[in-house]
This record gives sequence, structure tokens and C-alpha cells, in this order.
Amino acid sequence: MNILRLNCDDKHGIVAAVATALSDHQCNIEESAQYHDPLSKQFYMRVVFIPIEKNSLQNFFDDFKNIANDFSMDWEICDANAPVKTVILVSQYDHCLNDLLYRWRTNHLPIEITAVISNHQDTEKLVKDHGLPFHYLPVTKATKKEQEQQVQNIINETNSELVVMARYMQILSTEFCDKHIGRVINIHHSFLPGFKGARPYNQAYERGVKIIGATAHFATADLDEGPIIAQNIEPIDHSYTAKKMESLGQDTESRVLARSIQLYAERRIFLKGRRTIIL
Repeated sequence: MNILRLNCDDKHGIVAAVATALSDHQCNIEESAQYHDPLSKQFYMRVVFIPIEKNSLQNFFDDFKNIANDFSMDWEICDANAPVKTVILVSQYDHCLNDLLYRWRTNHLPIEITAVISNHQDTEKLVKDHGLPFHYLPVTKATKKEQEQQVQNIINETNSELVVMARYMQILSTEFCDKHIGRVINIHHSFLPGFKGARPYNQAYERGVKIIGATAHFATADLDEGPIIAQNIEPIDHSYTAKKMESLGQDTESRVLARSIQLYAERRIFLKGRRTIIL
């Protein structure tokens, strides 16, 4: 099974051209979604298809180049059965990591965890008990650049595509974010854009909020300002203490982060400036 992803300026005949090309090359369409973005005037399309004959995929790929050129498309074909190689970054809070490890172990997330990296040793036993490599890379202001290079080396050595900040309480450098645009997912313990920075549950408690939430977004050089992938909220009332809010919030964080990774691994996310289009 394969996934065709494309986007281009919206023009007449795109869907027909794609469907005809797939049909002509003996490929069955299993799922298709498209969207016209009124803000950018761009057209987005995601098609899941199965080549029927041995050379169907290669023949389609070769001929589709001409169609893509005609429409000036940005496009790619992905193997839907290949798990996304993923590095997880974590600090001391382990609720998101625990959830991801469970989903990975039970085949509920189409990823291959290539390494877990932490600036603390708290989660080392948990990771190693799952048979995964754990890298303890402590960091200070003086060693931040060197530590980040070590992280990059592990990404390179494992040929990993996706980086997940599972409550990794370090700010990534501008250089790192720019190098991995659209490939670093962060979970923020707040319903962005509100309550950014430290102690969001205390901020929320002091403001007397009536909902709490979590936001998964792509990491950028602007702290907590990256394109949003997934969000969720939970209703609360005046009886919730900051501690009770944090407990409920951590469960929400775990679910939202897993959802965002699922969307990424299924190649559903299109990045457009500060926004995401999800098909």
C-alpha cells in the first residue's frame, strides 16, 4: 500500500488527472481526500492506493512526473507499511513516554522507536525494559551546543525522520529547528496560545479557567508558536486544584501527542507557513 501526497496551486482537472493516472497504471484507490485552502489558494490531496501488478508502482511513478510538472506540484509517494523511524526526547516527566511505549509495543502507532534521549536518568530503566536504546545526555547552558550535536548525531546514525519531544524540557536551538522543519513534534501542557512558558497549570488555576487542554505542534525557533497539529480540552470547575488539573492534563497531553504522531505517520499533515492542513 502506498500514499501519494501532493499540493499545488488550485487548478481545474487535478483530481481527474490523478485518478486517471492511477487507473491507467493498474492502481486501486483505497482512500482519497482533498482540500482547497481559501487562504493560500493551494490544493492539497492525499491518496492511498495499491498497485495491482508488479511494475504498476514504478510505471505510475515515472509517468506521474509529467502530470506533476504540468500542475507544478510538490509531491511524494510514501510506503504506507513502513514505520516512521522516530527519536524520542524526554526529561523527567514520563507520562507521555509511558503512553508512547505502550502504543508502540502494542502496534497502535506505526513508528519505529530508534532511540530515547534524555537529559535525566529517571526513565532509563523504563526504556531499557522495553529493549530500546537509552542515551543519557545531560545539558547545561555551557554545554547546550555540544549536547544538541550529540542528539543530531544519534538522529543521523539511526537514520531517523521524526523527533518527538515527549515533555522534553529544553528549548531547541534555532539551527536545530530550521534543520528539521516539520519533523519535530512538541507537546505543550496548555491549550495554546494561552498559558505559555513555565507552570501553566498554576497560571490556569490562578485565572480560574473552566477548561484545560493540551496542544501538539511542530517545534520552531519561536517558543510554543509552531504550527498546531492536534489539540484537546477537558472541562473543569472551581473545585479543581492545580495538582488535580495537572493529573487530568497529563492524560490529555498523552492522548494529544499520540494523535499527532499518528497523523504524521499516516502522512496526513501538510505544512503551510504557520498552519497545518490535515487530510
